[in-house]
Amino acid sequence: MSQVTDQGVGSRVAEQKVAKPRRIRKTKMSSTNEVQRLHGWKLARRYVTLVIVLIVLVGPIIGPLMGAFKAPSESVFGPTATMLPQDWSLAAFHKLFADTNILVYIRNSLFVCALNVASALVFSTTGGYMLSRKGWRGRKLVMAFLMSALIFPFESIMLSLYSEVRAMGFYDHLIGVWLPGMVGPFHLFLMMAAFRGIPDEIEDAAFIDGAGEWKRFWKVMLPQTKGSLVIVGLTAFIFAWQDYLWPLLNIQSDENNTVMLGIARLQSDFGTDYRVVLAGAIVALLPILIVYFSSQKYFFKGIEEGGLKF
Repeated sequence: MSQVTDQGVGSRVAEQKVAKPRRIRKTKMSSTNEVQRLHGWKLARRYVTLVIVLIVLVGPIIGPLMGAFKAPSESVFGPTATMLPQDWSLAAFHKLFADTNILVYIRNSLFVCALNVASALVFSTTGGYMLSRKGWRGRKLVMAFLMSALIFPFESIMLSLYSEVRAMGFYDHLIGVWLPGMVGPFHLFLMMAAFRGIPDEIEDAAFIDGAGEWKRFWKVMLPQTKGSLVIVGLTAFIFAWQDYLWPLLNIQSDENNTVMLGIARLQSDFGTDYRVVLAGAIVALLPILIVYFSSQKYFFKGIEEGGLKF
């Protein structure tokens, strides 16, 4: 009897030992499902929030821009106007390119943007590299000077720049539009932070291998800052493309107008036909969208490179 009892107790203990892992496994599976469910709800809330922000930011822009695609018989604004065109038409774009010098304006803006991007890349990389090096006299003074350039707004020095550009003979010339935007303190600080973010061991290894200052800069340091270079080029392009105040002060003739000046003057030439003005706004917006979305991957990489070690 004792043997039978011992066998029965042993079998029950064995069953309990076997049953325990099953309960633990079920608990683990339920907790995993709960975590996945919570993660799914958080992801859904995140996307809903992003969609709402997108509608709030882009909605007021998309509505008016749709007026450029409306037929001449439709109302762009007013109580009878609709958000989306009822009869899609490209007549406004045809009139824009046929009756205005929009292609000349685009060419002028692209010329200024090319100069701005090239000069910003050259001066910001060389200047940022010099500022990231330690141990040379006057570095703090130069840093303070650049910081003061960030403090004062452009409007406070605009008249002085105007007098200097006019004295140099570049009034009503595209070179005069480019000169104040050759390089900005933001680009210098961005590249300085990008160079400072490179580990010292990389430069030390190049120095031990016999690489000179120029070779270390061109072959070792500069390839490590590709993301920041994209940010410099992208922001220089956008600043030059959308600049309106300085070209308005410096440009007088129609053949030297930039895109923003040309679109502003469309309102006086086609004041009653808002479709042409909105078509010009779309033409001005497209290059920025193309440049941004084509370099979006490198844009965020550059933010990570240069934005953490100012």
